[in-house]
Amino acid sequence: MFSKDGFSKHKIEASLWADEMDIMVTVCDIDGTIVYMNNAAADGFHKYGGNKLIGKSLLDCHNPDSVKKIREMLQNPVSNTYTIEKNGEKKMIHQFPWMEGSIHKGIIEFSFKIPYNIENKVR
Repeated sequence: MFSKDGFSKHKIEASLWADEMDIMVTVCDIDGTIVYMNNAAADGFHKYGGNKLIGKSLLDCHNPDSVKKIREMLQNPVSNTYTIEKNGEKKMIHQFPWMEGSIHKGIIEFSFKIPYNIENKVR
Protein backbone atom coordinates (compact mmCIF):
# COMPACT_ATOMS: atom_id res chain seq x y z
CA MET A 1 0.00 0.00 0.00
CA PHE A 2 1.42 3.39 -0.96
CA SER A 3 0.63 6.84 0.32
CA LYS A 4 0.04 9.89 -1.88
CA ASP A 5 3.76 10.71 -1.89
CA GLY A 6 4.56 7.26 -3.31
CA PHE A 7 6.20 5.83 -0.22
CA SER A 8 4.99 2.73 1.55
CA LYS A 9 3.06 3.21 4.76
CA HIS A 10 4.74 0.08 6.09
CA LYS A 11 8.27 0.03 7.38
CA ILE A 12 10.22 -2.90 5.94
CA GLU A 13 12.06 -4.94 8.53
CA ALA A 14 15.25 -5.97 6.71
CA SER A 15 16.00 -9.01 8.84
CA LEU A 16 12.71 -10.62 7.82
CA TRP A 17 13.73 -10.95 4.17
CA ALA A 18 17.51 -10.68 4.53
CA ASP A 19 17.63 -13.83 6.64
CA GLU A 20 16.36 -15.86 3.68
CA MET A 21 18.71 -14.44 1.01
CA ASP A 22 21.51 -16.55 -0.46
CA ILE A 23 23.68 -13.43 -0.25
CA MET A 24 25.78 -13.09 2.89
CA VAL A 25 24.74 -9.92 4.77
CA THR A 26 26.85 -8.66 7.66
CA VAL A 27 26.38 -5.35 9.47
CA CYS A 28 28.71 -3.64 11.91
CA ASP A 29 28.06 -0.53 13.97
CA ILE A 30 30.15 2.64 13.89
CA ASP A 31 32.65 1.07 16.33
CA GLY A 32 33.18 -1.96 14.07
CA THR A 33 31.14 -4.34 16.24
CA ILE A 34 29.12 -6.94 14.32
CA VAL A 35 25.44 -6.29 15.09
CA TYR A 36 23.74 -8.47 12.46
CA MET A 37 24.43 -11.48 10.29
CA ASN A 38 21.83 -13.16 8.11
CA ASN A 39 21.61 -16.96 7.90
CA ALA A 40 23.89 -17.11 4.83
CA ALA A 41 26.58 -15.06 6.61
CA ALA A 42 26.35 -17.17 9.76
CA ASP A 43 26.71 -20.31 7.63
CA GLY A 44 29.53 -18.80 5.58
CA PHE A 45 31.48 -17.85 8.69
CA HIS A 46 30.62 -21.00 10.66
CA LYS A 47 34.26 -22.03 11.10
CA TYR A 48 34.89 -18.65 12.79
CA GLY A 49 31.88 -18.96 15.09
CA GLY A 50 28.88 -18.09 12.89
CA ASN A 51 26.27 -16.15 14.88
CA LYS A 52 28.64 -16.12 17.86
CA LEU A 53 30.52 -13.40 15.95
CA ILE A 54 27.67 -10.98 16.71
CA GLY A 55 28.98 -8.62 19.37
CA LYS A 56 32.60 -9.12 18.30
CA SER A 57 34.77 -6.54 16.55
CA LEU A 58 35.52 -6.81 12.83
CA LEU A 59 38.89 -5.30 13.63
CA ASP A 60 39.91 -8.44 15.56
CA CYS A 61 39.36 -10.83 12.65
CA HIS A 62 40.93 -9.05 9.67
CA ASN A 63 44.45 -8.49 8.43
CA PRO A 64 46.12 -5.07 8.91
CA ASP A 65 45.27 -3.84 5.38
CA SER A 66 41.60 -4.74 5.85
CA VAL A 67 41.53 -3.14 9.31
CA LYS A 68 42.88 0.07 7.80
CA LYS A 69 40.14 0.05 5.13
CA ILE A 70 37.42 -0.71 7.70
CA ARG A 71 38.60 2.16 9.91
CA GLU A 72 38.56 4.50 6.89
CA MET A 73 35.02 3.41 6.01
CA LEU A 74 33.86 3.90 9.60
CA GLN A 75 35.29 7.43 9.62
CA ASN A 76 34.05 8.37 6.14
CA PRO A 77 30.83 6.87 4.74
CA VAL A 78 32.09 5.51 1.40
CA SER A 79 31.50 2.27 -0.49
CA ASN A 80 34.09 -0.37 -1.31
CA THR A 81 33.58 -3.07 -3.95
CA TYR A 82 35.95 -5.85 -5.04
CA THR A 83 36.13 -9.52 -5.94
CA ILE A 84 38.00 -12.28 -4.13
CA GLU A 85 38.99 -15.86 -4.94
CA LYS A 86 39.07 -18.30 -2.07
CA ASN A 87 38.71 -22.09 -1.85
CA GLY A 88 37.97 -22.37 -5.57
CA GLU A 89 35.16 -19.80 -5.51
CA LYS A 90 34.99 -16.25 -6.78
CA LYS A 91 32.93 -13.77 -4.79
CA MET A 92 31.77 -10.20 -5.16
CA ILE A 93 32.12 -8.11 -2.02
CA HIS A 94 30.19 -4.86 -1.74
CA GLN A 95 30.57 -2.81 1.42
CA PHE A 96 28.60 0.38 1.88
CA PRO A 97 27.64 2.81 4.63
CA TRP A 98 24.76 1.94 6.93
CA MET A 99 22.88 5.20 6.99
CA GLU A 100 19.76 6.14 8.93
CA GLY A 101 18.69 9.52 7.67
CA SER A 102 21.93 11.46 7.59
CA ILE A 103 23.52 9.52 10.46
CA HIS A 104 26.35 7.12 9.61
CA LYS A 105 25.67 4.06 11.76
CA GLY A 106 28.30 1.61 10.42
CA ILE A 107 28.97 -0.66 7.44
CA ILE A 108 26.82 -3.19 5.59
CA GLU A 109 28.55 -5.93 3.59
CA PHE A 110 27.00 -8.07 0.87
CA SER A 111 29.05 -11.07 -0.25
CA PHE A 112 27.95 -13.51 -2.95
CA LYS A 113 29.40 -16.09 -5.31
CA ILE A 114 29.90 -15.15 -8.94
CA PRO A 115 31.00 -17.29 -11.89
CA TYR A 116 34.60 -16.97 -13.03
CA ASN A 117 33.39 -16.16 -16.53
CA ILE A 118 30.61 -13.77 -15.53
CA GLU A 119 28.94 -12.06 -18.44
CA ASN A 120 29.35 -8.29 -18.68
CA LYS A 121 26.58 -6.47 -20.53
CA VAL A 122 27.13 -2.99 -21.87
CA ARG A 123 23.89 -1.07 -22.20
